[in-house]
Amino acid sequence: MSIPLADWPRHAPDLGTAGLRLRPLDEADAVDWHAYLRDEAVTRHTSWQLDGPDTLVRLIHGYADPAASHSVRLAIAGADDRLIGTIGLNEISLPARRAEIAYDIAPPYWRQGIATQACEVLTTWALQTLGLARVQATVLDTNTTSAGVLERCRFHREGLLHHYRVVRGEPRHFWIYARIWPPPIVGAE
Repeated sequence: MSIPLADWPRHAPDLGTAGLRLRPLDEADAVDWHAYLRDEAVTRHTSWQLDGPDTLVRLIHGYADPAASHSVRLAIAGADDRLIGTIGLNEISLPARRAEIAYDIAPPYWRQGIATQACEVLTTWALQTLGLARVQATVLDTNTTSAGVLERCRFHREGLLHHYRVVRGEPRHFWIYARIWPPPIVGAE
């Protein structure tokens, strides 16, 4: 790995889409982020639970120190540099060379391929540039949209994790997906 963990946010990959970019999150992004995470349509199929924008400010401060938080979260910014979504890596384990990808997009930007583009770019960067061997994702079993994003990004569904995470007071099932590097040889199983 040629880029130290602490520098990952400043070396975010290019999304390759005019008018969109990945950049480090800023405290000012908490208001826009919270505005769409309050929407039940956004959080219905996730484990997000927020008390308010201050919760997100604390998370943003944590993401500013990836070595301590073992996570990196980036803003997906539009042409005006305002936050329209986020994407990042959680539970980063450098010794195991793995991390878990997570993302969210504001509803006005749904169904435009932004989540898929950001997921593909960040996953490829994590595997090929940062030297991770595995990027995984856990998806609530009802979140077919996110499962579709992962499948378009060449993640493989590995199994169902029963009662994996408590979501609004109830233990829920999550699918686990992964993409590895180098890719498996087809037929070698």
